[in-house]
Amino acid sequence: MVSKATADCLIVGGGLIGMLSAYELVQAGVRVAILERGRTGQESSWAGGGILSPLYPWRYPDAVSALAHWGQARYQALAGSLHEPSGIDPEWQQSGLLMLNTAEQQEAVAWAERYGAVLEVLSAEAAARCEPAMQSDSGGALWMPEVAQIRNPRLLSALRVALEQQGAVFEEQTEALALQHRHGRITAVETSKGVRHAGKVVIAGGAWSGQLLGDTRLSIAVEPVRGQMLLYKAAPGLLKRVVLAKGHYAIPRRDGHILVGSTVEYAGFDKSTTVDAATALRRIAEQLVPALAGVAVVRHWAGLRPGSAEGIPYIGEHPEIAGLYVNTGHFRNGVVLALASAKLLGDLLLERTTDFDATLYAIER
Repeated sequence: MVSKATADCLIVGGGLIGMLSAYELVQAGVRVAILERGRTGQESSWAGGGILSPLYPWRYPDAVSALAHWGQARYQALAGSLHEPSGIDPEWQQSGLLMLNTAEQQEAVAWAERYGAVLEVLSAEAAARCEPAMQSDSGGALWMPEVAQIRNPRLLSALRVALEQQGAVFEEQTEALALQHRHGRITAVETSKGVRHAGKVVIAGGAWSGQLLGDTRLSIAVEPVRGQMLLYKAAPGLLKRVVLAKGHYAIPRRDGHILVGSTVEYAGFDKSTTVDAATALRRIAEQLVPALAGVAVVRHWAGLRPGSAEGIPYIGEHPEIAGLYVNTGHFRNGVVLALASAKLLGDLLLERTTDFDATLYAIER
Protein backbone atom coordinates (compact mmCIF):
# COMPACT_ATOMS: atom_id res chain seq x y z
CA MET A 1 0.00 0.00 0.00
CA VAL A 2 1.25 3.48 -0.89
CA SER A 3 1.56 5.74 2.16
CA LYS A 4 0.77 9.43 2.10
CA ALA A 5 4.48 10.18 2.17
CA THR A 6 5.64 7.89 -0.63
CA ALA A 7 3.36 8.62 -3.59
CA ASP A 8 5.23 9.34 -6.81
CA CYS A 9 2.20 11.15 -8.22
CA LEU A 10 -0.72 12.97 -6.63
CA ILE A 11 -3.94 13.13 -8.62
CA VAL A 12 -6.29 15.91 -7.57
CA GLY A 13 -9.81 14.73 -8.38
CA GLY A 14 -11.41 11.35 -7.82
CA GLY A 15 -13.81 11.31 -10.74
CA LEU A 16 -13.56 9.12 -13.82
CA ILE A 17 -10.80 11.24 -15.41
CA GLY A 18 -8.74 11.16 -12.24
CA MET A 19 -9.27 7.46 -11.57
CA LEU A 20 -8.57 6.36 -15.14
CA SER A 21 -5.44 8.52 -15.14
CA ALA A 22 -4.41 6.76 -11.93
CA TYR A 23 -5.22 3.37 -13.48
CA GLU A 24 -2.99 4.15 -16.45
CA LEU A 25 -0.13 5.15 -14.15
CA VAL A 26 -0.31 2.31 -11.60
CA GLN A 27 -0.14 -0.22 -14.41
CA ALA A 28 3.20 1.37 -15.32
CA GLY A 29 4.45 0.99 -11.75
CA VAL A 30 3.80 4.54 -10.55
CA ARG A 31 2.77 4.91 -6.90
CA VAL A 32 -0.36 7.05 -6.91
CA ALA A 33 -2.47 8.84 -4.33
CA ILE A 34 -5.84 10.37 -5.26
CA LEU A 35 -7.04 13.46 -3.41
CA GLU A 36 -10.81 14.05 -3.55
CA ARG A 37 -12.61 17.06 -2.04
CA GLY A 38 -15.75 14.99 -1.43
CA ARG A 39 -16.38 11.32 -2.19
CA THR A 40 -14.83 9.65 -5.20
CA GLY A 41 -16.96 9.37 -8.31
CA GLN A 42 -19.84 11.47 -6.99
CA GLU A 43 -19.66 14.56 -9.22
CA SER A 44 -20.17 14.82 -12.99
CA SER A 45 -18.76 11.32 -13.63
CA TRP A 46 -21.63 9.79 -11.66
CA ALA A 47 -24.26 12.26 -12.89
CA GLY A 48 -23.85 11.65 -16.64
CA GLY A 49 -25.52 9.13 -18.88
CA GLY A 50 -22.58 6.99 -19.99
CA ILE A 51 -23.22 7.16 -23.75
CA LEU A 52 -19.95 6.14 -25.41
CA SER A 53 -20.27 8.68 -28.19
CA PRO A 54 -20.52 12.44 -28.39
CA LEU A 55 -24.06 13.52 -29.15
CA TYR A 56 -24.13 14.38 -32.87
CA PRO A 57 -20.42 13.48 -33.21
CA TRP A 58 -19.95 15.24 -36.56
CA ARG A 59 -20.46 18.59 -34.83
CA TYR A 60 -17.22 18.29 -32.86
CA PRO A 61 -13.66 19.19 -33.90
CA ASP A 62 -11.17 16.48 -34.80
CA ALA A 63 -9.49 16.81 -31.41
CA VAL A 64 -12.64 15.45 -29.75
CA SER A 65 -13.36 12.84 -32.42
CA ALA A 66 -9.84 11.40 -32.17
CA LEU A 67 -10.13 10.75 -28.43
CA ALA A 68 -13.66 9.38 -28.73
CA HIS A 69 -12.73 7.04 -31.59
CA TRP A 70 -9.73 5.62 -29.69
CA GLY A 71 -11.71 5.00 -26.51
CA GLN A 72 -14.76 3.49 -28.22
CA ALA A 73 -12.60 0.67 -29.57
CA ARG A 74 -11.28 -0.17 -26.08
CA TYR A 75 -14.07 0.39 -23.57
CA GLN A 76 -15.50 -3.12 -23.81
CA ALA A 77 -12.11 -4.60 -22.96
CA LEU A 78 -11.72 -2.20 -20.03
CA ALA A 79 -15.14 -3.17 -18.66
CA GLY A 80 -14.22 -6.83 -18.92
CA SER A 81 -10.85 -6.36 -17.25
CA LEU A 82 -12.47 -4.53 -14.31
CA HIS A 83 -15.40 -6.93 -13.86
CA GLU A 84 -13.49 -10.00 -12.72
CA PRO A 85 -11.15 -8.49 -10.10
CA SER A 86 -13.76 -6.12 -8.67
CA GLY A 87 -16.84 -8.34 -8.89
CA ILE A 88 -18.73 -5.34 -10.32
CA ASP A 89 -20.03 -5.41 -13.88
CA PRO A 90 -19.81 -1.93 -15.50
CA GLU A 91 -22.54 -3.10 -17.92
CA TRP A 92 -20.99 -2.14 -21.22
CA GLN A 93 -23.63 -2.80 -23.86
CA GLN A 94 -24.00 -2.00 -27.52
CA SER A 95 -27.39 -0.28 -27.51
CA GLY A 96 -26.81 1.78 -30.63
CA LEU A 97 -27.65 5.46 -31.00
CA LEU A 98 -30.80 6.53 -32.87
CA MET A 99 -30.86 10.26 -33.72
CA LEU A 100 -34.26 11.63 -34.73
CA ASN A 101 -35.23 14.57 -36.89
CA THR A 102 -31.75 15.75 -37.81
CA ALA A 103 -31.27 17.85 -40.93
CA GLU A 104 -27.53 17.22 -40.96
CA GLN A 105 -27.52 14.01 -42.98
CA GLN A 106 -24.80 15.14 -45.38
CA GLU A 107 -22.46 16.26 -42.61
CA ALA A 108 -23.07 13.08 -40.63
CA VAL A 109 -22.35 10.78 -43.57
CA ALA A 110 -19.16 12.66 -44.45
CA TRP A 111 -17.95 12.43 -40.85
CA ALA A 112 -18.72 8.70 -40.69
CA GLU A 113 -16.74 8.07 -43.87
CA ARG A 114 -13.73 9.92 -42.45
CA TYR A 115 -13.69 7.95 -39.20
CA GLY A 116 -14.88 4.61 -40.49
CA ALA A 117 -17.99 4.78 -38.31
CA VAL A 118 -21.09 2.79 -39.20
CA LEU A 119 -23.94 5.24 -39.81
CA GLU A 120 -27.20 4.47 -41.58
CA VAL A 121 -29.90 6.82 -42.86
CA LEU A 122 -33.30 5.39 -41.92
CA SER A 123 -36.75 6.18 -43.23
CA ALA A 124 -39.54 6.86 -40.75
CA GLU A 125 -40.72 3.25 -41.11
CA ALA A 126 -37.25 1.82 -40.60
CA ALA A 127 -36.67 4.04 -37.56
CA ALA A 128 -39.93 2.81 -36.02
CA ARG A 129 -38.85 -0.80 -36.55
CA CYS A 130 -35.45 -0.04 -35.01
CA GLU A 131 -37.06 1.29 -31.82
CA PRO A 132 -40.81 0.58 -31.49
CA ALA A 133 -41.05 2.42 -28.16
CA MET A 134 -40.23 5.85 -29.54
CA GLN A 135 -42.73 8.40 -30.83
CA SER A 136 -44.53 7.12 -33.92
CA ASP A 137 -44.29 10.38 -35.91
CA SER A 138 -40.56 10.84 -35.52
CA GLY A 139 -39.79 11.03 -39.24
CA GLY A 140 -36.48 9.72 -40.49
CA ALA A 141 -33.42 9.10 -38.36
CA LEU A 142 -29.69 8.51 -38.35
CA TRP A 143 -28.69 5.18 -36.81
CA MET A 144 -25.28 4.28 -35.39
CA PRO A 145 -25.64 0.61 -34.40
CA GLU A 146 -22.12 0.23 -32.98
CA VAL A 147 -22.46 2.93 -30.33
CA ALA A 148 -22.34 1.47 -26.84
CA GLN A 149 -23.11 2.72 -23.36
CA ILE A 150 -21.67 1.99 -19.96
CA ARG A 151 -23.27 2.30 -16.55
CA ASN A 152 -20.98 4.98 -15.22
CA PRO A 153 -21.69 4.61 -11.46
CA ARG A 154 -20.83 0.91 -11.71
CA LEU A 155 -17.74 1.70 -13.79
CA LEU A 156 -16.56 4.09 -11.08
CA SER A 157 -17.13 1.52 -8.33
CA ALA A 158 -15.29 -1.20 -10.25
CA LEU A 159 -12.43 1.15 -11.02
CA ARG A 160 -11.98 2.12 -7.40
CA VAL A 161 -11.78 -1.52 -6.28
CA ALA A 162 -9.26 -2.31 -9.02
CA LEU A 163 -7.13 0.70 -8.10
CA GLU A 164 -7.07 -0.19 -4.41
CA GLN A 165 -6.09 -3.75 -5.30
CA GLN A 166 -3.14 -2.30 -7.22
CA GLY A 167 -2.00 -0.13 -4.33
CA ALA A 168 -3.49 3.26 -5.12
CA VAL A 169 -4.39 5.36 -2.08
CA PHE A 170 -7.63 7.36 -1.85
CA GLU A 171 -7.87 10.39 0.42
CA GLU A 172 -11.50 11.50 0.46
CA GLN A 173 -12.86 14.68 2.08
CA THR A 174 -9.43 16.15 1.34
CA GLU A 175 -9.66 19.42 -0.54
CA ALA A 176 -6.66 20.67 -2.49
CA LEU A 177 -6.14 24.29 -1.45
CA ALA A 178 -2.92 25.37 -3.17
CA LEU A 179 0.04 24.10 -5.15
CA GLN A 180 3.62 24.38 -3.95
CA HIS A 181 6.38 24.73 -6.52
CA ARG A 182 9.99 25.78 -6.41
CA HIS A 183 12.49 26.68 -9.12
CA GLY A 184 9.96 25.88 -11.80
CA ARG A 185 9.04 22.41 -10.46
CA ILE A 186 6.03 21.12 -8.53
CA THR A 187 6.82 19.95 -5.00
CA ALA A 188 3.58 19.48 -3.08
CA VAL A 189 -0.15 20.10 -2.72
CA GLU A 190 -1.52 21.94 0.30
CA THR A 191 -4.74 20.25 1.38
CA SER A 192 -7.38 20.66 4.05
CA LYS A 193 -5.65 17.80 5.88
CA GLY A 194 -2.05 18.92 5.51
CA VAL A 195 0.67 19.07 2.88
CA ARG A 196 1.14 16.16 0.48
CA HIS A 197 4.51 15.95 -1.28
CA ALA A 198 5.16 14.39 -4.69
CA GLY A 199 7.35 14.99 -7.70
CA LYS A 200 4.38 14.88 -10.07
CA VAL A 201 0.85 16.22 -9.69
CA VAL A 202 -2.14 15.80 -12.02
CA ILE A 203 -5.04 18.25 -11.78
CA ALA A 204 -8.18 16.33 -12.75
CA GLY A 205 -10.70 18.24 -10.67
CA GLY A 206 -13.35 18.76 -13.34
CA ALA A 207 -15.19 22.06 -13.03
CA TRP A 208 -13.02 23.00 -10.02
CA SER A 209 -9.69 22.61 -11.83
CA GLY A 210 -9.35 26.22 -12.93
CA GLN A 211 -9.56 27.53 -9.37
CA LEU A 212 -6.54 25.53 -8.25
CA LEU A 213 -4.46 26.55 -11.25
CA GLY A 214 -5.16 30.24 -10.73
CA ASP A 215 -2.12 30.70 -8.49
CA THR A 216 0.18 29.41 -11.22
CA ARG A 217 -0.45 32.41 -13.49
CA LEU A 218 -2.12 30.08 -15.94
CA SER A 219 -5.76 30.52 -16.83
CA ILE A 220 -7.64 27.66 -18.46
CA ALA A 221 -11.11 28.26 -19.84
CA VAL A 222 -13.01 25.65 -17.79
CA GLU A 223 -16.30 26.58 -16.15
CA PRO A 224 -19.09 24.66 -14.42
CA VAL A 225 -22.10 23.81 -16.61
CA ARG A 226 -25.04 22.30 -14.76
CA GLY A 227 -26.87 19.33 -16.23
CA GLN A 228 -30.09 17.95 -14.74
CA MET A 229 -31.42 14.44 -15.37
CA LEU A 230 -34.40 12.24 -14.54
CA LEU A 231 -34.44 8.52 -13.82
CA TYR A 232 -37.42 6.27 -14.56
CA LYS A 233 -37.92 2.63 -13.55
CA ALA A 234 -39.77 0.82 -16.32
CA ALA A 235 -40.11 -2.80 -17.33
CA PRO A 236 -36.83 -4.17 -18.74
CA GLY A 237 -36.90 -4.00 -22.52
CA LEU A 238 -39.42 -1.17 -22.81
CA LEU A 239 -36.71 0.84 -24.57
CA LYS A 240 -33.83 -0.92 -26.30
CA ARG A 241 -31.92 1.86 -28.09
CA VAL A 242 -30.41 5.11 -26.93
CA VAL A 243 -32.73 7.68 -28.54
CA LEU A 244 -31.66 11.26 -29.18
CA ALA A 245 -33.74 14.22 -30.40
CA LYS A 246 -33.10 17.96 -30.25
CA GLY A 247 -30.15 17.51 -27.92
CA HIS A 248 -32.01 15.36 -25.37
CA TYR A 249 -31.75 11.61 -24.89
CA ALA A 250 -33.27 8.54 -23.29
CA ILE A 251 -30.87 5.79 -22.23
CA PRO A 252 -32.14 2.29 -21.34
CA ARG A 253 -30.32 0.24 -18.70
CA ARG A 254 -30.48 -3.53 -18.52
CA ASP A 255 -32.70 -3.57 -15.43
CA GLY A 256 -35.38 -1.28 -16.90
CA HIS A 257 -34.09 2.04 -15.59
CA ILE A 258 -34.25 4.79 -18.21
CA LEU A 259 -32.22 7.99 -17.91
CA VAL A 260 -33.54 11.14 -19.54
CA GLY A 261 -31.44 14.26 -19.93
CA SER A 262 -29.96 16.67 -20.00
CA THR A 263 -30.11 20.39 -19.41
CA VAL A 264 -27.21 22.75 -20.18
CA GLU A 265 -27.22 25.57 -17.63
CA TYR A 266 -24.58 28.18 -16.84
CA ALA A 267 -25.40 28.61 -13.15
CA GLY A 268 -21.95 28.69 -11.57
CA PHE A 269 -21.29 26.07 -8.91
CA ASP A 270 -24.97 25.70 -8.04
CA LYS A 271 -25.80 21.99 -8.18
CA SER A 272 -29.42 22.28 -7.06
CA THR A 273 -32.28 20.81 -9.07
CA THR A 274 -35.24 22.86 -10.28
CA VAL A 275 -38.94 22.23 -10.80
CA ASP A 276 -38.78 23.87 -14.22
CA ALA A 277 -36.09 21.46 -15.40
CA ALA A 278 -37.97 18.46 -14.03
CA THR A 279 -41.12 19.54 -15.85
CA ALA A 280 -39.26 20.13 -19.11
CA LEU A 281 -37.39 16.82 -18.91
CA ARG A 282 -40.59 14.92 -18.15
CA ARG A 283 -42.21 16.46 -21.23
CA ILE A 284 -39.17 15.53 -23.33
CA ALA A 285 -39.21 11.98 -21.96
CA GLU A 286 -42.82 11.46 -22.95
CA GLN A 287 -42.19 12.92 -26.39
CA LEU A 288 -39.28 10.54 -26.96
CA VAL A 289 -40.91 7.48 -25.36
CA PRO A 290 -44.70 7.92 -25.00
CA ALA A 291 -44.99 4.87 -22.73
CA LEU A 292 -43.11 6.80 -20.02
CA ALA A 293 -46.23 8.92 -19.47
CA GLY A 294 -47.46 6.35 -16.97
CA VAL A 295 -44.12 5.66 -15.31
CA ALA A 296 -42.97 7.31 -12.08
CA VAL A 297 -39.77 9.31 -11.86
CA VAL A 298 -37.62 7.69 -9.19
CA ARG A 299 -34.82 10.26 -9.07
CA HIS A 300 -33.91 13.76 -10.23
CA TRP A 301 -30.35 15.06 -9.90
CA ALA A 302 -27.86 17.59 -11.22
CA GLY A 303 -24.13 17.54 -11.93
CA LEU A 304 -21.55 20.12 -12.94
CA ARG A 305 -19.70 19.45 -16.16
CA PRO A 306 -16.28 21.04 -16.77
CA GLY A 307 -17.19 23.21 -19.75
CA SER A 308 -14.52 24.15 -22.30
CA ALA A 309 -14.34 25.77 -25.72
CA GLU A 310 -15.67 23.34 -28.36
CA GLY A 311 -15.51 20.56 -25.75
CA ILE A 312 -11.75 20.08 -26.25
CA PRO A 313 -10.12 19.00 -22.98
CA TYR A 314 -6.86 20.33 -21.59
CA ILE A 315 -4.34 17.49 -21.30
CA GLY A 316 -0.65 18.08 -20.76
CA GLU A 317 2.14 19.55 -18.65
CA HIS A 318 2.09 23.07 -17.30
CA PRO A 319 4.28 25.25 -19.57
CA GLU A 320 6.13 26.83 -16.64
CA ILE A 321 5.99 24.28 -13.79
CA ALA A 322 7.61 20.93 -14.53
CA GLY A 323 5.84 17.91 -13.12
CA LEU A 324 2.45 19.64 -12.95
CA TYR A 325 -0.08 18.13 -15.37
CA VAL A 326 -3.71 18.83 -16.23
CA ASN A 327 -6.47 16.52 -17.46
CA THR A 328 -9.78 18.39 -17.44
CA GLY A 329 -12.36 20.28 -19.52
CA HIS A 330 -14.19 17.37 -21.16
CA PHE A 331 -17.58 19.16 -21.03
CA ARG A 332 -20.42 16.81 -22.11
CA ASN A 333 -18.15 13.95 -23.21
CA GLY A 334 -16.23 13.03 -20.08
CA VAL A 335 -17.03 9.32 -20.17
CA VAL A 336 -16.39 8.64 -23.85
CA LEU A 337 -13.19 10.74 -23.86
CA ALA A 338 -11.86 9.55 -20.49
CA LEU A 339 -10.08 6.40 -21.61
CA ALA A 340 -8.07 8.10 -24.37
CA SER A 341 -7.46 11.16 -22.19
CA ALA A 342 -5.92 8.97 -19.50
CA LYS A 343 -3.75 7.25 -22.09
CA LEU A 344 -2.48 10.57 -23.44
CA LEU A 345 -1.85 11.88 -19.93
CA GLY A 346 0.11 8.73 -19.10
CA ASP A 347 2.12 8.96 -22.33
CA LEU A 348 3.12 12.54 -21.59
CA LEU A 349 3.88 12.03 -17.91
CA LEU A 350 5.91 8.87 -18.55
CA GLU A 351 7.54 10.33 -21.68
CA ARG A 352 6.22 7.59 -23.95
CA THR A 353 5.46 7.80 -27.64
CA THR A 354 1.78 8.68 -28.04
CA ASP A 355 -0.91 7.92 -30.62
CA PHE A 356 -2.30 11.45 -30.33
CA ASP A 357 -1.36 14.93 -31.47
CA ALA A 358 -0.67 16.33 -28.00
CA THR A 359 -0.56 19.92 -29.26
CA LEU A 360 -4.34 19.83 -29.80
CA TYR A 361 -4.89 19.51 -26.05
CA ALA A 362 -1.99 21.57 -24.70
CA ILE A 363 -2.76 23.86 -21.80
CA GLU A 364 -1.31 26.90 -23.53
CA ARG A 365 -3.05 26.30 -26.87
